[in-house]
Amino acid sequence: MNAHDEKLLTGARVATRLPTRDLGRARRFYAERLGLEPVDERPGGLLYRSGGAEFVLFQSTGESPGTFTQMAFEVDDLQRVVTELKRRGVVFEEVDTPGFRTVDGIAEIDGNYPTKGARGERGAWFRDSEGNLLGVGEPVD
Repeated sequence: MNAHDEKLLTGARVATRLPTRDLGRARRFYAERLGLEPVDERPGGLLYRSGGAEFVLFQSTGESPGTFTQMAFEVDDLQRVVTELKRRGVVFEEVDTPGFRTVDGIAEIDGNYPTKGARGERGAWFRDSEGNLLGVGEPVD
């Protein structure tokens, strides 16, 4: 492999794809609960943009396992976002395992990626209407 090949995907845009069994139900959830509307659509798919990134909800016969974070939003004020999403009916996961615990849906996480310049992060997780596990996080200085 030459040096040019090693950077093949370095400049590529990354886009998340989330499966849905019921596209109409998912569209309503994202609109009513998260305040997001698709910027484009095609048969079997909805394209969303948020913060310069894109994600797609696509019609699928498969199910999301929902056992790991599939997509996350980074925000400046996690508490405000969680409070508002709860008001809209979003249910946040509560976790209490050794080394990881949420309080009112929010976890304090030690460490962060050094290049992000934060000492840690606060995070919260919820499932969309299709069982996809989504996260919301705030870097902590």
